[in-house]
Amino acid sequence: MKPDASTPSAMATTATDRARKIMRATAYGGGSVGIVGALTAGLLLGQAELARRAIPLADSPPPRCDGRYGVEFDTPGVPDIRLALIGDSSAAGFGVERVRDTTGALLAAGVAERMHRSVDVRCHAVVGATSAGLGPQVDRALAGRPDIAVILIGANDVTHRERVPVAVRHLAKAVTRLREAGAHVIVCTCPDLGTVRPIRPPLRWLARRWSRELAAAQTVAAVDAGARTVSLGDLIGPQFDSAPERMFSSDRFHPSAVGYATAAGAILPTVLASLRSGTPETDGVLRDGVGVRSLIKAATEAATQPGTEVSATAVSATGDQPASRWAQLRHRVRQLVERPHDPTVAPSAVGLLDRTE
Repeated sequence: MKPDASTPSAMATTATDRARKIMRATAYGGGSVGIVGALTAGLLLGQAELARRAIPLADSPPPRCDGRYGVEFDTPGVPDIRLALIGDSSAAGFGVERVRDTTGALLAAGVAERMHRSVDVRCHAVVGATSAGLGPQVDRALAGRPDIAVILIGANDVTHRERVPVAVRHLAKAVTRLREAGAHVIVCTCPDLGTVRPIRPPLRWLARRWSRELAAAQTVAAVDAGARTVSLGDLIGPQFDSAPERMFSSDRFHPSAVGYATAAGAILPTVLASLRSGTPETDGVLRDGVGVRSLIKAATEAATQPGTEVSATAVSATGDQPASRWAQLRHRVRQLVERPHDPTVAPSAVGLLDRTE
């Protein structure tokens, strides 16, 4: 009997198949990378070891951003917006010392400012996590019944050379579970590891290629599963060249407070649009189909253009392209958080797990 295509397992399998297709269809295809990797294996292994030595080990876990933000907007009968952070060290805010500088705190403060609603944040991210580790995080997130979940994942899949189809299958399953529970989902795709200075050429060039390949496949899988995506790419790379001490933390691998603020400024508009979905001011009809692409083309474009949002859109079937395989690209105006702050009311320590591996 043919499996029901609407089940999470079937959708995840479909995501795996499409990941393989995008690897063949894009300019980043894995074949040439594999050949180069085989020819230069010794050099790359040596460079990888040097890079690991150049990146300091963590002295302490990231600050906990769990708690309530924007309590000044509390209104009787109006519940908090429940925000869940899922993913790796970038979701946890590794590399900064103050709670207000973490991804979760920045997004929560920004949402509270613009929607005049209090926001309850729970961060389930694990430092060092790969896509294969999303399942337990989603379990914990679903217990809190989030209104919206933001997933940042992919860098460790690249550094561990996890297979792209396997990584996106785990991502698609995570998105599907969250969407079935009624949560909006934003997936921030793999950043460009070619911007990390402890990684030297030619490993840096391959890291960039692998990062973009994964980001494109993540976009296809996540949008197929019902999420919106935001490409991070080399979002802070150009600014790193002019002011490296400002954009990266002391380990030269994770973002600094300024780096996280830059990333949050690109993610926040999509979070707001998701929470306001259906309202005319955010989801109006596009003129002449501007910004509409096939999903695979949208994914490959987004992988090279940081800050690009990709979401599903309804377009009549054309040729061999079914209606469900189209996407909308948007380049939203980035919104910096005006008043970053720590949570006013922190949750009890019960149920909060250590977020390190």
